[in-house]
Amino acid sequence: MADNVEAVLSKIRPHTSSALAHQKAPATLLRAIEATFREQNTEPSATAYFATLLTTLDGALQSSGASGPAMGEADVVPAVLYLLAAVVPCVPHPVIRSNLPTTLSLTSPLFSALSAFAPPLRSQITLYGAVLHALDRSDLDVQGLRQAFMTILQFTLDPRPKVRKKAAEVVKDVLSAPPLPMAKHPYAEKVAEWVKAALTEISSGGIPKFKGKKADTEGSEAAVHLLAFLRPVLPTLPTESLSSITSSLLLLPRLGNPYLSQSAYSILSDLLTLSLDDPTVDLASHMSELLKVILSSPPIKSDAALNAAWATVLGNTMLAYHHANADECVLQVNKVWKALWNLLESSEAATRKAAGQALANLGKCFTPTTIKAAVKEKDSEEPKNPIRKIIFQTSAALDSLTYARAIPDVLSVVSSLIENLRFRNGSRKNSTAAEQLMLPLLTKIADLRVQKTFEHKEAADATLGTAVRIMGPEVVLRALPLNLETVDRQAGREPRAYLLPLLAQPHSSPLGHFVNYFVPLTERMFDLQTTAEAEGRQSEAKVWSVLVEQIWMGLPGYCWGTVDLKQASGRSFSLTAQFSQLLSQLLYGQPTLRPPVLRALKIMVDSNVALASGDAAKIAKLPQHVRVDPISETEAEANIAFLRTQAESWLAVLFNVFGSVGRDNQAMVGDVVSAWIAIADPKEVTQAYHKLVTLFDQNLSRAKNISAPSANKGPSADSMTVVTQDLLLLILPYLSSEDATALLNLYLTTEVLESRDNGVQKRGYKTLARLVESGKTQLDAAAVFKTLESLVDGLAAAAKKDRFHLLTAVVRLIPSESLHLIPSVIPEAVLGTKEPSEKARNAAFDLIVAMGKKMSAGGVVKRDQVEGMEEDDAPVDATANIEEYMTMIAGGLAGASPHMISATVTAISRLVFEFRESISSAMQTEIFVTILVLVGSANREIVKSALGFVKLAIHTLPAELLRPHLKDIVPTLLRWSHDHKNHFKAKVRHIFERLLRRFGWEDVYACAQEEEARGVLVNIKKRKDRAKRKRANAPQEEDDVPKAKAVAGDAFEDVLYGSESELDDSDDDDAPAQNAAPKRKGKDAGARLRIDDDEPMDLLSGAASRVTTANAGKRRKPGQDAARFKDDDAGKMVIDDGSDEEAPAGADAVAGDAYRESLTSVDGFTRGPNGKVKFNKDTKKRRREADEAEDVEMADADAGQKAGKKSKKKADPKFGHEFKAKKAGGDVKKNGVDPYAYMPLSQAAKKQNRGSRVGIAGKR
Repeated sequence: MADNVEAVLSKIRPHTSSALAHQKAPATLLRAIEATFREQNTEPSATAYFATLLTTLDGALQSSGASGPAMGEADVVPAVLYLLAAVVPCVPHPVIRSNLPTTLSLTSPLFSALSAFAPPLRSQITLYGAVLHALDRSDLDVQGLRQAFMTILQFTLDPRPKVRKKAAEVVKDVLSAPPLPMAKHPYAEKVAEWVKAALTEISSGGIPKFKGKKADTEGSEAAVHLLAFLRPVLPTLPTESLSSITSSLLLLPRLGNPYLSQSAYSILSDLLTLSLDDPTVDLASHMSELLKVILSSPPIKSDAALNAAWATVLGNTMLAYHHANADECVLQVNKVWKALWNLLESSEAATRKAAGQALANLGKCFTPTTIKAAVKEKDSEEPKNPIRKIIFQTSAALDSLTYARAIPDVLSVVSSLIENLRFRNGSRKNSTAAEQLMLPLLTKIADLRVQKTFEHKEAADATLGTAVRIMGPEVVLRALPLNLETVDRQAGREPRAYLLPLLAQPHSSPLGHFVNYFVPLTERMFDLQTTAEAEGRQSEAKVWSVLVEQIWMGLPGYCWGTVDLKQASGRSFSLTAQFSQLLSQLLYGQPTLRPPVLRALKIMVDSNVALASGDAAKIAKLPQHVRVDPISETEAEANIAFLRTQAESWLAVLFNVFGSVGRDNQAMVGDVVSAWIAIADPKEVTQAYHKLVTLFDQNLSRAKNISAPSANKGPSADSMTVVTQDLLLLILPYLSSEDATALLNLYLTTEVLESRDNGVQKRGYKTLARLVESGKTQLDAAAVFKTLESLVDGLAAAAKKDRFHLLTAVVRLIPSESLHLIPSVIPEAVLGTKEPSEKARNAAFDLIVAMGKKMSAGGVVKRDQVEGMEEDDAPVDATANIEEYMTMIAGGLAGASPHMISATVTAISRLVFEFRESISSAMQTEIFVTILVLVGSANREIVKSALGFVKLAIHTLPAELLRPHLKDIVPTLLRWSHDHKNHFKAKVRHIFERLLRRFGWEDVYACAQEEEARGVLVNIKKRKDRAKRKRANAPQEEDDVPKAKAVAGDAFEDVLYGSESELDDSDDDDAPAQNAAPKRKGKDAGARLRIDDDEPMDLLSGAASRVTTANAGKRRKPGQDAARFKDDDAGKMVIDDGSDEEAPAGADAVAGDAYRESLTSVDGFTRGPNGKVKFNKDTKKRRREADEAEDVEMADADAGQKAGKKSKKKADPKFGHEFKAKKAGGDVKKNGVDPYAYMPLSQAAKKQNRGSRVGIAGKR
């Protein structure tokens, strides 16, 4: 609690020198209070601040005259209220409750006086928010407290935005945290009554009254404020009051204010959604009336925003109605559908989108009884069932010109219908209602999809994808054949290759369909590909290759809890030896098809394991379709039993594939191996383990015996050793205790941990760490440490990270009576904090912290058994604690090398940060004083670490501990304030900024001794003030987005290396970059008819393919480029090569090339690093390059010529110059004009509007 109040007050203290009165007054008062604490030897705590501020407030009120206390920015009462609002959240709740009468008697009478002063009023409201949060149920009935809360409630309608926002936040926070064990706050009922009264008054045209600058506001403005307050508070109100609030909200649209109507509908939508999520919110009795009122007051069609809100609330009402009473709700579906369907005719995209979403919600209201009735009358011509009427109306809309612009929304409605007609009427073997009712509509959509003029192919693909997911590919492809083979193409059938990417999603079709339908199809396609390649038709071969790949990409979709994994399906089993052999061959020989096959094998196992477990958490990770329509647990268990019989053969295949693929692809194979090894029999796991160990021994011996030159020529034994180790890591979690112990002993040898192959070492340490963490092995920590210490000489740098992980795991297993082992690990861990690899450094820090936690847990350190302890030293057992451990670590400060001293300082920094609550103040002071001395070291590596510790100490250690040392800190730091090497100047500046924020300008400045040193601090302060002024003067957006601080991902790294420098911010733009999407002109320009002069247009059929939403203004029209040129007397176009606009362009080009000329020409020069001028050498090569540049870039030379002076250079190239005859005299010219154009008209037309240079080939 003390740290919290200190963190809050530390942001106020530095403002004593502020030029703003409302900042300076609280800071000055705070300084005075703290000075009083020091005089009276009072510990500054939240309680002490609270009591002192109440006393100060009492004195200020008593000294004020009859006119009341002054409320100016520099006066005492606003400053006291500001500090109270900052301190009270940190005060213990019992203290607030015991001082409640005093607090109320002093502050509650101030509401009337504060109403005209917004800043102190906000402080008062914040104060009451903290007080109310700390009270028990019995305290809430204290006289005056309820009245004060109602006063704050009135301020939620205040015309001042900040006051209104603060009051609304306090009311919401209070109601959201009721005193235990109450579910609702006692004040919630009063708030609900006030809201109902305010809504009633607004609906009747009255004007709510409230305290504030103005006596009142207009009714509509007050209503807007009320609705903005009501939205977040609604879930905290009593459930019995929601129905009456709903009735009052429905009256607001009648006022004719569009914004009020939209807000009311939006809040109603939130309320209805709340009734679905919270069972205590009961609106069932009002649903029928609510639906009737909403249907009876539709907005005008021209109001897009209101129509969208009305559609949303109507859809949510039907959902809530269905949740409350499904049988009554389904009777209203047809009526509501008609009301919403008319909105699809709107010209506003927002309205159509909201209507489509509401219609999608309406599909969720279908009941099994209604669906069964629709299926029974599916063959009748005249639809009577509401579902069949809806399907018929939707189908007709695809051909209607009225709904042409709403085709995407209609398709989304079709997707919703398919989704909600997944009903199977009992058994999973029965067909879905969507299959029986929606296939004709699906066929129509597929026919639209293949038309070249249909623009909504993505929406159509989404609808077809929904059909594939619900009905399954077997049903969809029966109605919509792929038509991909040569026979289909010869018969003129339209191919539907766009269906293939849709197969990859989870669906209900059995795996047997893929085996019986797609496998033979891919075989025929592969034969066609082979034939095309043999005959040299590479493009055709590529087409067949892509189709085969797309088909196999759909295999995983068949494997999600498939029902026929074991049973027969058609002519063959789904996972027979023949199909398994085919999959194995694909894994070995088809790298492009390997990923889908691997995904299928993994999904096959994982989905059945999740379904068989019955674990809700595992099932929740499965796709929605699998969760909604799953196989039974018994079927899933049978599938797992069947897969277990094939685990041995599949593991052998996967092991071979794992060794044959590259490192980039091994992770994917490893995931499949982990999935299959998890369901394998323990005996099979043991057999696989022994095979891998035997192979590992062989490869390890072979790699050891092969000399380096021959190893490069033959097969890589080292690589096979690494592959075997990776496989052992994969099966490690499933090993028995005996096998795990044997593997531990095998790896804990010099052959593995001192191998010349870095990969073998890394995996050896990683495996050992996993074995120790698994707990399957019984090990002697002392023996392990001794073995590891003997193997440190051959340690590779790449294996240090994993070695640290292993040491960390072993440290956690050290018995409390064997803590004398820790000192032997400390030097290696400390030096590890200086490793170049970030991961190795982090692992070393983890090891240091793990040893600290082990020592903090207690135990005994037997000093006589500590390695290196001399006999003369007192062999007294020491009690293990964090301070004893810090003493061990601090021994490194006496190291012989600067590197060791620097590493020790870094390790101490981490321990101080991690155990700051456990280390005593005396130890913290001793550590700080010791390391502060090192800041004055002559070695930069030591100074760098010491500066990092000082920076961390200022951020972490208590201010009372550091304040006495300010006179030493400031001069020591100022010594490095002008040193640029190692970024010391920037580091010191950042540290001073933290000091200034923590202790204030006066205290820090007083410690600077020399005038030059004081100038450094003055400069920092000036730059800081400049940054504040720049931020204050920057244009403020309505909703400011705070700049995100760059974090390193670790709290210690953020404190030690992160910079909170405000001066860095002053050099950059403070305004955050807004990733605003560019506005597109004509985004909703509406749909138009596509004109085709070659055929008449039928507006009665297929209108969806006759409509375009493309911007006609951007379409290129015939003759558009030719219209830019004039015609001669003979009617021929005249293309003038010259243009008056080219002259200034050439001049600009010369001016723009001046810098380049100064660097490249013979007359130019350059400047060296020291600023010396170096003239370019006049070489033949440079002159030749200059001549060539003059020949090519003629426009520059011509533009730069002086008037009346003839140029000896070549003339500008003419358009079509490259087509001109080389030996002939040229074409016949009339009046000096070429009769033909030798370039595209579009290029010539562009030339008329810009003066760009043309190259020698007439190209730009």
